[in-house]
Amino acid sequence: MSSKYEIIIYWSKEDEVYIAEVPELAGCMSDGKTYAEALKNVQQIINEWIATAKQLDRQIPEPKGRLMYA
Repeated sequence: MSSKYEIIIYWSKEDEVYIAEVPELAGCMSDGKTYAEALKNVQQIINEWIATAKQLDRQIPEPKGRLMYA
């Protein structure tokens, strides 16, 4: 499954890994030793998040694209 949700990836000095967050999906995040690994891992987590939401009959937000932060 290919998602169109915004993914924010940043380096965590404390954890020494890249963190990938999906702001539109509550609690959806992953990590990886490399940027590419974090991106790959979070794609899997997005798929699992959506599958779980469907099983629980919960609403799945439509991707909004680029989010703006102040």
